[in-house]
Amino acid sequence: MSETPPNTLQYRFDGPEDAPVLILGPSLGTTWHMWDRQIPELTQQWRVFRYDLPGHGGAPAHPAGSVAELTARLLLTLDSFGVQRFGYAGCALGGAVGMELALRHPERIASLALVAASPRFGTADEFRQRGVIVRTNGLDPIARTSPERWFTSGFAAAQPAITEWAVQMVRTTDPGCYIAACEALAGFDIRAELGRIGVPTLVLVGSDDQVTGPAEARTLVAGIPDARLAVVPGASHLVPVEQPAAVTDLLVRHFSTAWQPAFDSATGQMAIPIAAPKPVLAAGPQVVLQPGPQMAPQVTPIAEIAPAAVPPQPLGRPDSYDAGLKVRREVLGDAHVDRALAQADEFSGDFQDFVTRYAWGEIWDRPGLDRRARSCVTLTALVAGGHLEELGFHVRAALRNGLTPDEIKEVLLQTAVYCGMPAASSAFRVAQQVVREETTPED
Repeated sequence: MSETPPNTLQYRFDGPEDAPVLILGPSLGTTWHMWDRQIPELTQQWRVFRYDLPGHGGAPAHPAGSVAELTARLLLTLDSFGVQRFGYAGCALGGAVGMELALRHPERIASLALVAASPRFGTADEFRQRGVIVRTNGLDPIARTSPERWFTSGFAAAQPAITEWAVQMVRTTDPGCYIAACEALAGFDIRAELGRIGVPTLVLVGSDDQVTGPAEARTLVAGIPDARLAVVPGASHLVPVEQPAAVTDLLVRHFSTAWQPAFDSATGQMAIPIAAPKPVLAAGPQVVLQPGPQMAPQVTPIAEIAPAAVPPQPLGRPDSYDAGLKVRREVLGDAHVDRALAQADEFSGDFQDFVTRYAWGEIWDRPGLDRRARSCVTLTALVAGGHLEELGFHVRAALRNGLTPDEIKEVLLQTAVYCGMPAASSAFRVAQQVVREETTPED
C-alpha cells in the first residue's frame, strides 16, 4: 500500500521480490480487487503489481483526463521502485494504458495482454454524455446499471454478493475522477497506430461482452502484428471476475511463453522473434471450458485473424482546420458535426470551412478562457441575439464542457437582467428541454 502523491498511482505488490514484474490494470469504475482471483496463481511466477485509478478504491482524487496522463503516472510510480521492464495485462481502460505503453514506451514492455479492450471505446459522445449524467445525478445511476454492463444475466443472478460488490465499488468512486476517466476514454483512438505495437499480445474477450466485445477484439488482432485471440464463453465485460480460472490460465500461458527479450544497450538491438503468419479462419469459440475440479479451460488454437493493412491516412488540412474540427467535435458532439458537414454542398461548404477554421480553430481553441467560460459567454450572446436553435446546441455543449444545470440556470437568470425578460423566458424553455434530455439517466 502507498502514500500517493498527485503524479503517481495508488498501488500494491504481491509475490516474490526477485520475480519478474507483471502489472494488472483495472477497468473504469473498478479497483485492483477485480484481479483478486488471479493473484494466487500469478504470484507463483511473477511479482504482481496492481494499481487503482485516481479516486477509485480510496485512492486520492487527483483526476487524470487522458490515457497518456494515466500512463505517465504509472511509469513514475514504477520508476520509484526501479521497475524498468515488465509484463502488462489491462482490462478496458487498463488495456488502453497498456496500448499506450506499447506505442510510446515499447522498451518497457516484455509482453502484453488486452482484456475487454478496443483501439477506440465507443464514441467520444457516449463517454461525454456519461460525464454529464454523473455531474448532474452523481454516480448512483451508473452504479445501479454496472452489473448489466459487466456480467451476464445468469452470473449476476447467481452471484448477488459479487453483484452488490460491483455496485458499491462504483458508488464509492470519486465523481470528478470518474468523469475525468470518461474524458480519457473519449479522447483515446489508436486505430491508425495498431501496426506499430511490436510486443507479443494476447487479446482476451468474453463471448457475451456487449461493451467491448469480440468484434473489437478482432480489430485489435487484425491490426497488431504479433497478436493472438482468445474468446471466453459465458463471460461479459469483467471476464476476470466472471471466469477467473479461464483468464488465469490464459494469462499464465501467454506470459510464460511470449516474453520479449530486453533491449541490449551494448549492441543497440532488440531480439524480436518473427511472428508466424496468421491464417484466416472462421470465427468460433477460442476457449472451451470443460467441467473439472477448477473448471480449467482447454484452449483451442483457432480464430487467429490475418493482419489487416492500415489504410493510408489522407493528407491533413491546415492546422487551424484540424484543430478546429477536433474542438468542434469535442464541444458539440460527433453527431451534430457529422450532420452539419454532411448537409454542406457547393453553396454552403465554404461557410462550414470558415466556421471550423476560425470559430473553432482560432477562437474556441485560444488558451485565454477555458471552455466553461466560453460556454457562458456563448449562451449569453445567443440569448441576446434570439438565436434559439443555436442556443439548444450550446446548452448541450455547455453540459459537455462541465457546466452544471444550476450554473446554466444562473447564466440565463443573468440574461434576464441584461437581455430582457422575453428573451430569457424563451431561453429557459429551450434550455429546460435540453437539460431534461441530457441529464435523465437511461433505464
